[in-house]
Amino acid sequence: MSTEIKAPVFPESVAEGTVATWHKQPGEACSRDELIVDIETDKVVLEVVAPADGVIEEVLKGEGDTCESGEVIGKFKEGAAGESKPAESKPEAKAEAPKEEAPAATSGDAILSPAARKLAEENNVDPASVKGTGKDGRVTKEDVQNFVDSSKSSGGAAAKPAAMPEVNVAQGERPEKRVPMTRLRASIAKRLVDAQQTAAMLTTFNEVNMAPIMELRKQYQDSFVKRHGIKLGFMSFFTKAATEALKRFPAVNASIDGNDMVYHGYQDIGVAVSTDRGLVVPVLRDSDAMGLADIEKKIVEYGTKAKEGKLAIEDMTGGTFTITNGGIFGSLISTPILNPPQTAILGMHKIQERPMAVNGKVEILPMMYLALSYDHRMIDGKEAVQFLVAIKEMLEDPARILLDV
Repeated sequence: MSTEIKAPVFPESVAEGTVATWHKQPGEACSRDELIVDIETDKVVLEVVAPADGVIEEVLKGEGDTCESGEVIGKFKEGAAGESKPAESKPEAKAEAPKEEAPAATSGDAILSPAARKLAEENNVDPASVKGTGKDGRVTKEDVQNFVDSSKSSGGAAAKPAAMPEVNVAQGERPEKRVPMTRLRASIAKRLVDAQQTAAMLTTFNEVNMAPIMELRKQYQDSFVKRHGIKLGFMSFFTKAATEALKRFPAVNASIDGNDMVYHGYQDIGVAVSTDRGLVVPVLRDSDAMGLADIEKKIVEYGTKAKEGKLAIEDMTGGTFTITNGGIFGSLISTPILNPPQTAILGMHKIQERPMAVNGKVEILPMMYLALSYDHRMIDGKEAVQFLVAIKEMLEDPARILLDV
């Protein structure tokens, strides 16, 4: 029985994808739920598995081809185990001389999947120096990522040879390198431009004394780690403070859909995470029901997934508000751009000691600038300022978060 192999149904925010890697070829045996093809979208890499035991009958979309949501990319023949025997005999023949085959994959032109080639170009990695673990010595995206990670941990020495030709140039020459945008980078660019062109965006600023939070962390850090197995960070406090403030100012937690204003009766807070491929925003669902430890664990989980490229589309859709932290890179103050269709985004920044007037005296305090960018079509300036002040007050007196005052 022949069935169609279709690309997954993409969310509304994803228009199309690219066939990244066929893990099985026509005539090759497949087991039920075995990975057969990867589809790369603007946000994540989606996996398509075999619907049953059988063989790939025909490939309609090759690696590098563009496909739409639900489009047929191949044909699968269920229960056709007999046709897979010729394909099964190939590995046995190759297994006789594995030592001769391995150098061939690395000494000449390495065989890369489209996703692996893009990642190699972005990180200036010489494909020939990456050992492929895929079929027939193919270098997969995971192989390149592992190579990049190991290079970073060893000081980046392994990645330097690929960049050397650009350094050893004749005097007077001005070399350039043209690299096509990845799907993720192109998607980020489009969303940011759309946000600035369609929203009446405005930013309001304030500053917060981080001493109370820092003292609280210092006092309870050891107990927190012993109890929950994870460190207490700043993001969990900001998430809880934002959650309480969103309850008080529903317009900041709303979104615009055409001419309609959609008010959400829940708080799903997106936390911006920087990766080698670009910025992604996984979402903390129902943050109101999460404790500080739950938030910290989820952030670490998302960070690990983002680094490994394993975030699912479901992890990054449906947020009602976003928090971004430029302070980890040293940013003192900035104006974050909205994450449509959300109407507001909170920007955290670097903690820096500054002289402040306290009760008529000058004190040196660890201060952080806060920035709230918002869509003025939905949120009035008064609401935006009061929302940011509410966050400031809760952070400077953390008991307010627990008491909801």
